[in-house]
Amino acid sequence: MMKKFTLILLAAGALYSCGGPSGSGQPGAADTAKAATGPRPETFADTIDGKAAHLYELQNGPIRALITSYGGRVVSLFVPDKNGNATDVVEGFDSLAGYRRAKGAFYGALIGRYGNRIGHGTFKLDGKTFSIPLNNGANALHGGTRGYDDYVWDGEKKSDSTLTLHFSSKDGDMGFPGNLQVTVTYTLTAQTGLKIEYTATTDAKTVVNLTNHAYYNLNGAGSGTILNHKLQVFGTGYTPVDTGLIPTGKIEPVAGTPFDFTKPTVIGDRINGDNVQLKNGKGYDHNFVIGNGKPSDTLRHAATVWADQSGIVMNIYSMEPGLQFYTGNFMDGSHAMKYGRTDAHRTGFCVETQHFPDSPNEPSWPSTELDPGKTYHTITLYTFSTTK
Repeated sequence: MMKKFTLILLAAGALYSCGGPSGSGQPGAADTAKAATGPRPETFADTIDGKAAHLYELQNGPIRALITSYGGRVVSLFVPDKNGNATDVVEGFDSLAGYRRAKGAFYGALIGRYGNRIGHGTFKLDGKTFSIPLNNGANALHGGTRGYDDYVWDGEKKSDSTLTLHFSSKDGDMGFPGNLQVTVTYTLTAQTGLKIEYTATTDAKTVVNLTNHAYYNLNGAGSGTILNHKLQVFGTGYTPVDTGLIPTGKIEPVAGTPFDFTKPTVIGDRINGDNVQLKNGKGYDHNFVIGNGKPSDTLRHAATVWADQSGIVMNIYSMEPGLQFYTGNFMDGSHAMKYGRTDAHRTGFCVETQHFPDSPNEPSWPSTELDPGKTYHTITLYTFSTTK
């Protein structure tokens, strides 16, 4: 039997994951009340760069979200499990201070100006070279040393179910050209959905690749390993990477490799296999080519993930040509998370819909360039259902 609930996210992709210790189970009795409500607004009341941060609550029917204006982070997302219990499927922290301490892990955050990696932090536009501060070895990750995740966005709650966030990124911010105006609207829909819609405009040619960096555990935040979840990806190619996780420029078939998720496959079945790409990524941290590998004007099915305990099923639909799948390979238990748990190894996963990593340096790949007078807009749709 399948019960259907719809969660919509209008977005454009990103890269890590999180969770609680392996085999830890759902929050214990002492955490039951806290788990039912999630973090409290007062623990997010702080001022950064002279701007007050807030925690917003959105609700519409059985779906409920907590979102902070600090980095536009999805702090909690409650959806029904197979027994109808509200289950928080997003890993995160109880306070703004927790996110600030772990900002380099990008938990739940809006990512920009360029989600994913840019090789050596450099790219060219119209013959001019631009340099982004390196923050990932010899490369720039998620916009440089201070991306959009580390700013307080201007927020306005339009209704019980709608929140609009706005951020102005100045010309030269992290080395990127052009004043970029970004608007993100979160809406909980009457069809039990969460819609996140991104738009951006610029006054000078630039590159843009926005995303949300939520870490999912469909058994519930802090419930243990995600390696027993099943994954299906609707794409037959992927972009191999070097030891710095920069794509080699090739697109290779997944057939006959540990990257073949064209049929539902347990995530952990091959993750520790003797494969150079798995070693480079320390697990899965790779971009999958969706459909024909080109942007779409309409939504197309990118992936499905099945939980092994809660019965929750997540479908991902996107207009983007790529899907970055990340299995929490760098999670190490060093951060205290919600519900008294830690971010133990591989206790969360990311499914980031986006353009390919390092696209500004790969002319044959779909372009991330945005010109003045044009509007950046992308949609990703996550639907949630349950099976007994």
